[in-house]
Amino acid sequence: MNRRQQELLVWLQQILGSGEPSIEPASEDASFRRYFRIRSASGIYIVMDAPPAQEDCVPFVTIAGYLRDMGLNAPQVLASNLDAGFLLLSDLGTTQYLGELQLGSKRADSLYADAIGGLLKMQQAGVNWQGHLPPYSAELLAFELSLFHDWLCEKHLRIQFSATDEKAWKTCCDLLIESARAQKKVFVHRDYHSRNLMVTPTDNPGILDFQDAVEGPYTYDLVSLLKDCYVRWPAQQVRQWALTYYDQLNEEFRRDICETTFIADFELMGVQRHLKAAGIFARLLIRDGKPAYMQDVPLTLGYIVDAAAGDQRLKFLADLIRERCLPLLESGS
Repeated sequence: MNRRQQELLVWLQQILGSGEPSIEPASEDASFRRYFRIRSASGIYIVMDAPPAQEDCVPFVTIAGYLRDMGLNAPQVLASNLDAGFLLLSDLGTTQYLGELQLGSKRADSLYADAIGGLLKMQQAGVNWQGHLPPYSAELLAFELSLFHDWLCEKHLRIQFSATDEKAWKTCCDLLIESARAQKKVFVHRDYHSRNLMVTPTDNPGILDFQDAVEGPYTYDLVSLLKDCYVRWPAQQVRQWALTYYDQLNEEFRRDICETTFIADFELMGVQRHLKAAGIFARLLIRDGKPAYMQDVPLTLGYIVDAAAGDQRLKFLADLIRERCLPLLESGS
């Protein structure tokens, strides 16, 4: 047991009382955070270990409070040591959406209905809190797009962009940023997908990994949910679920955004999201030594090729991915 684990156990004994609790890994994510399931005489909990040099627990604590005040099923922060980077949380269980969805489509409709319901609640009730969140600025959107260019294309696949490529890339980025910035602003979870949603017996879903929330485009979380980097559904099914969300928007929202505009917003937001995700997966491999996410890059890039099929403005991206990125990935690069 290393020094940090010893410090964690001492803190837990102070919080939970006498007797040494049992501790087992619960999950890891793409950050430096780690999660453990704690079993003690007083109950079962989750503890977050977030080294202060790399992670800040304050946004997690703050946004958990916002979500719970909205009536959403987020973990309750039971105790904290922000200086050490330790949080004691209520346990939302062990059943991820991803595992259930990978079993097949039998439960998909009900699970997505719950997730869409939770998303609508977050966006509608979130008007009281979204102004406290950082904005999804043009600078942040541009940085996220640069991850695909810099980490996947240049660093991992060794693709060199010509001057013509760079110009076409910038044109695509400008389009995606302009579309995202023009959308109505809501409370955005920013990672609302099957790895961060838990199947719970009541108040489904349990919502995790919300600390990077921002005020931003209304379609962002929906596209994260329905065009998931880890599980894929037929395009017509995705459209049907997306329209289920649209139909439940309030009348004022739908009066300003027709169905055609909504679908266009959804598709372009997905392209930005998936370029970002593919870049992050490459960065996790190269910088952080986490190769597992690379297996999800072809699916992630496939969404972009499909979206570009109906939009000539995205032809450069479709050609780049289909003719250069995917063949290199398939060859083991």
